[in-house]
Amino acid sequence: MARRFVALGNRVIVTGRDRSKLAKLQQDLPQIHTFACDLAYEKELDELVLYLEKNHPDLNVLVNNAAIQYNYDFTDEKELVYKIAYEVKTNLTAPLKLIGLLLPQLLHNPEPAIVNVSTGLIFAPKKSAAVYCGTKAGLHTFTKALRYQLEGKAKVFEVIPPLVDTPMTAGRGTGKIAPEQLVEEFVEAFRRDKCEISIGKTKLLRFLQRLAPSVADRIMKNK
Repeated sequence: MARRFVALGNRVIVTGRDRSKLAKLQQDLPQIHTFACDLAYEKELDELVLYLEKNHPDLNVLVNNAAIQYNYDFTDEKELVYKIAYEVKTNLTAPLKLIGLLLPQLLHNPEPAIVNVSTGLIFAPKKSAAVYCGTKAGLHTFTKALRYQLEGKAKVFEVIPPLVDTPMTAGRGTGKIAPEQLVEEFVEAFRRDKCEISIGKTKLLRFLQRLAPSVADRIMKNK
């Protein structure tokens, strides 16, 4: 997505925890700006906001894509409390805080937009990732309510992807789509101002959840 935004003539700032990956990205695309931080930690999130306010005052689009997915059973997980806290902070609390802190800056600039990335699991969760599904369902509901609040002031988008072939999904599931396919569908919908963007198989899952929710649940339960 960052590469596509650059190709379309945008200035792009990328954040992430892995400095080596950020360095490699900047080597490949020197025009990209990078900032290393872990959004689960409030101090680092605040440092990112200050950096953006100082160095990129014309920021007008925020893409919340960071996510952690742990797969475990609540009855048999030694690091339960830590994993709950880290997933909730990364997947839900951080996007909400970033939006709240950056909103004055976004609204000050032309064509402000917020893009939140959720998951098709908001329609039918899987049992092995209860916290992940819960945080993304929360992000989905928040995104819709925020869209109501910012109507006429900023555009609020939600990208709802299926299983995408990324490091987070390594060794999990089948039938993954390439990140490039997700980006192609997103960019087309973004251009058309389509606010809720179901990608790939999530279109079918969304339809099935409305038509026969119990069937959708059975299909996704053990994914």
